[in-house]
Amino acid sequence: MTLNLCVMTPKRILWDSKVKVKEIILSTESGQIGVLPNHVPTVTGLDMGVLKIRLNEQWFTIAVMGGFARIVNNEIMVFAHDAERGSDIDPQEAQQTLQIAEDHLRKAKAEGEETTEADQAVKRAKLRIKAIHAISVTSEYVQIEEPTA
Repeated sequence: MTLNLCVMTPKRILWDSKVKVKEIILSTESGQIGVLPNHVPTVTGLDMGVLKIRLNEQWFTIAVMGGFARIVNNEIMVFAHDAERGSDIDPQEAQQTLQIAEDHLRKAKAEGEETTEADQAVKRAKLRIKAIHAISVTSEYVQIEEPTA
């Protein structure tokens, strides 16, 4: 038994299963949940986090910037505010983005300015780096053919 997964943002579809998914791990507003075949029907809000997708023994990641997920009859629809595949993230660029975001946050705090946007930028930058590293921690990463819309 397998799952069908579709991950989309307002701008594009990031993942539309042509291959069968064995398991996913979602970061919800109340913590992480694992989804296996025959999961109870669920609609849940998503926090910013790494979506982990298992195909056989390979794991893939997507940095999800919030949204919601619907799980019904082994069909998982993830509607993300924004998202990016871990395999598409340049580690050097992600690290530079984090450094810039942290610099902006320090500057905002020093000048007594509102820090909400700067805090979110740091959180997004850290999440992108986490999505890259989750690949190597979860298992050996092997590139597969990109699912099409």
